[in-house]
Amino acid sequence: PKRDLSYNPLFQVMFALQKQLTTARSTPSLTWEIGEAGSLDCAMFDLTLDLVETATEIEGHFEYKTDLFDRETIARIAGHWQTLLAGIIANPEAQIAHLPLLTPTEKQTLVQKSLPDDTTVKNQGIQQLFESQAELTPDAVAVVFQGERLTYQQLNQQANQLAHYLRSLGVKEETLVGICVERSLNMIVGLLGILKAGGAYVPLDPSYPQERLAYMVEDANISVLLTQSKWQELPKNNAQVVNLDADWSKIITYSTKNPGVSAVDKNLAYVIYTSGSTGKPKGVMITHHGLRSFTQTAIQEYNITQSDRILQFASINFDAAVEEIFPCLCTGATLVLRTDEMLALPTFFKTCEELELTILDLPTAYWHQLVAELKHQDVSLPESLRLVIIGGEAVLPEPVKSWQKYVNRSGKSDRLELINTYGPTEATVVATLYRIPNHSLVGEVPIGRPLAHLQTYILDRHQQLLPVGIPGELHIGGDSLARGYLNRSGLTTDKFIADPFSEEANGRLYKTGDLAKYLPDGEIEYLGRIDNQVKIRGFRIELGEIESLLTQHTDINEAAVIVREDAGNKSLIAYIVDSSSTLQSQSVRSFLQERLPNYMMPNALVFLAAMPLTPNGKLDRRALPAPDMSKQSNTKLVEPTNDVEAQLVKIWSEVLNSDLGIEDNFFELGGHSLLAVKLIGEIERQFER
Repeated sequence: PKRDLSYNPLFQVMFALQKQLTTARSTPSLTWEIGEAGSLDCAMFDLTLDLVETATEIEGHFEYKTDLFDRETIARIAGHWQTLLAGIIANPEAQIAHLPLLTPTEKQTLVQKSLPDDTTVKNQGIQQLFESQAELTPDAVAVVFQGERLTYQQLNQQANQLAHYLRSLGVKEETLVGICVERSLNMIVGLLGILKAGGAYVPLDPSYPQERLAYMVEDANISVLLTQSKWQELPKNNAQVVNLDADWSKIITYSTKNPGVSAVDKNLAYVIYTSGSTGKPKGVMITHHGLRSFTQTAIQEYNITQSDRILQFASINFDAAVEEIFPCLCTGATLVLRTDEMLALPTFFKTCEELELTILDLPTAYWHQLVAELKHQDVSLPESLRLVIIGGEAVLPEPVKSWQKYVNRSGKSDRLELINTYGPTEATVVATLYRIPNHSLVGEVPIGRPLAHLQTYILDRHQQLLPVGIPGELHIGGDSLARGYLNRSGLTTDKFIADPFSEEANGRLYKTGDLAKYLPDGEIEYLGRIDNQVKIRGFRIELGEIESLLTQHTDINEAAVIVREDAGNKSLIAYIVDSSSTLQSQSVRSFLQERLPNYMMPNALVFLAAMPLTPNGKLDRRALPAPDMSKQSNTKLVEPTNDVEAQLVKIWSEVLNSDLGIEDNFFELGGHSLLAVKLIGEIERQFER
């Protein structure tokens, strides 16, 4: 074995069970007796359990390396072991994997109970909570976009007119209505109008490839599609198209009164499509019950009031937008829709100050970039800001430390809160949250504890509870689980299982596929995935979907996709074994661009003669070579011809960490949307335009 002086090369855990010797022995020339062993200055192994069997009992002790284990951890291990032994005695025929490990006290701590649903709003849809708020604060500003605004009364009336119109087109409970609009006041009117009509909305991003949009429209059997005149090329199938701009003169002839459609808890509120491992996206079905439970909890956790002004940052194609829109509109707060120009890093916080924003809900990767901007003297946090919510992927410790230093130096530590959130779409937006302290430095940032209406369990593959510190798959149960996957009953059965800890007969758990462990204080630490799903810049991606599409190319025999991380920047890398030996990267990119959204496009393509394999013949992902980014471009290096081009090439090279010329393609060299924001920020800073 390869030697390392930090550990024993053959084994690190020792177990010894011995019979007790008699207390004294003697020979004609020698007498000896058994005494207590003295303690050693160092442990021989990482962990040793030394037992001695006497006539009446088994006694012993643990020896452990204090560099690796705390005393409390060893005490827990001893308790688990004793619980296991008692379980064996009580049920000697049981498989060991099915025997208990946790002490009764631990199990009581880990098996949580969610708060009961508020009976005063049971069987009310989110649109009815909004209607109640519109009655309370009719003249308050509900939504703002580029100088335009709607009061709660105006927003409610316009959404009512749209709802009545949709009802005339046959929209009712369980009707799936597509919505494909750009960020605008009409977007909010459209969402509320669909819900008020009793339907469920299905967001469709007009920037997605036509083939992907056509699949979603057909898979959801969309009968009505809300859009705008500029998106006339959308695949419509047999859907009735409603243009919120061109058809508005017709829509406003309908009643401004509330339609009075009563949502039932089990009815669908929305269906959001996420990446699917089979090569096709899958629709996650969220009910009114789940949406309402989450919204009410979010209002309490974030302490949202009428005085708040909340930035609407995310695309409605991702459920992060749900967290921004509905808790805001159910409390009388003001929703401020962002513009694309706001994304520029050097001026983002300044724009937030001008808009008097109090709450920001940002992708973690974008927040990382913003924190880096705080080192510039001309960048400061808005005085109005009281809460920043981040989520979508792991939080890096260094940006947290930089944030804490800046917040404390600027005197905002008592009035500015930072919350890290975690949640799969299947659990309705957010499942856990962790309030990151402003005063103490942290290492790995936990994902926290479950929201009040949910429970979390970390289980082994036999669905047994795991104790503190032991990694396992995170499971989520409670009020806001999705109904399942649209038209995917088999997948629904696999991922939504019976809840063995629930007192309700129909209780379910969602298998997240995320690896996690409980920390000693009860917080949950995220450790990664147990499958090939990844999160990049907040986007959820099944690597299998990209691999499946690549192998549909006629010239590709094998394909593998992995994520590489460099200085916190994650990139998708595709490895290809082609049959022709003449396949060009541009051909592959064009093929994928017709089928995948931009955020799923590989940053680099690597052509191999054969895939590296493990000794048992499986793909050895660790042996896949690092890509040479300089070989990703299909163009020859063209030097700058003037000072402006030279300065721009220098900025691009620094952002992409690659040598390039004026004809090179940003995306072929590993560029993506977040790096584009950084690029534009540097151009603004250096050119002041």
